[in-house]
Amino acid sequence: MTLMGLVKNYPQLVGTRVALGIAEAGLFPGVVYYLTLWYPRHMIQFRVGMFFGGATLAGAFSGLLAFGISFMSGTAGMLGWSWIFIIEGLATVVVGVAAFFILVDFPHTASFLTPEERAYVIHRKKYDNSSVGEEEHFELRHIWETLLDWQVWLHILIYMSIIAPLYGISLFLPSIINGFGYSTAISQLLTVPPYVFASATLIVWAVWSDHIRKRYPFVLAGLTFCLVGFLINITDAPMGAKYFGTFLIVAGSYAGFPGVVAWLGNNLAGHYKRGVGMALHIGIGNFGGAIASNIYRTQDGPRYILGHALELMFVGIGFVVVPITVLAYKRINARRAALLREADEKGARFSPEELRRLGDRAPDFRYTI
Repeated sequence: MTLMGLVKNYPQLVGTRVALGIAEAGLFPGVVYYLTLWYPRHMIQFRVGMFFGGATLAGAFSGLLAFGISFMSGTAGMLGWSWIFIIEGLATVVVGVAAFFILVDFPHTASFLTPEERAYVIHRKKYDNSSVGEEEHFELRHIWETLLDWQVWLHILIYMSIIAPLYGISLFLPSIINGFGYSTAISQLLTVPPYVFASATLIVWAVWSDHIRKRYPFVLAGLTFCLVGFLINITDAPMGAKYFGTFLIVAGSYAGFPGVVAWLGNNLAGHYKRGVGMALHIGIGNFGGAIASNIYRTQDGPRYILGHALELMFVGIGFVVVPITVLAYKRINARRAALLREADEKGARFSPEELRRLGDRAPDFRYTI
């Protein structure tokens, strides 16, 4: 990130961007997986929301920073955009170095907890998904089971339906607002209020979702916000209405995103299957973001009809796949409840080893909807 401020030509820019992508690729899935090692599944969305809320606030402050740093243009012979990369990149370096020394690997290695507190955290998490605990040793079958798990692939489509609007609006919000007729500097400032609104919405939805132990209502709410926002912006509506539409898009995509990630994490049992599943979920799902990064073309401004239409396509995919996923989860939960009742009547019992091996396919496991 920092070195992007020092590039002199296009090949150097591509090289630094590739390096940034490699370094950044595992960050979000790694952090979310790390959080699942510490918190029960119905406490996880708020924690993911707090982490991702940092990105939302960064979107707000980046506009302010970009506006302020732009006045440094000419300092040390560099343009304003160079200083934006250098200053924001240095902040990341400082945090990264500090995290290396501060971040604790696992609950059982947390020296800041007492032995009783460590035991409580480990026990609470271990028996959160199952009455007999999770399988904790690695086998190759965990990879194949994840690749063949239907819910992973449905959740990838849900992820794309949210990440495409998120990437599209975060990358091109200044350009969209600039198309309203404002200068570049004023456009940067006008990006701040939508992100502030999105940050507040994100926290409210995360707390509410954990409280009621459901994910899909807030994913659908995020998709609805995006739908209305893009419909407003694709029409020939007044400038004020379109600006209001950007509030809905930013809030819907950013506030809905933690629920998408937490939902699949809640429904994969076993440390290794969860890790592989979340890597696939976020890794493949981010192709939606790659597409969204290339659909707002300069020649389509100021209305960007093609870009908004393609975003609506992604939102439409979400409206189809989310109900299918919910109905499938409800049907499987009901079938498992009936299976357990039948087993109790017959006196049949699964051994703890069998239940741990089955993971999220065990009859006592219930999918979060």
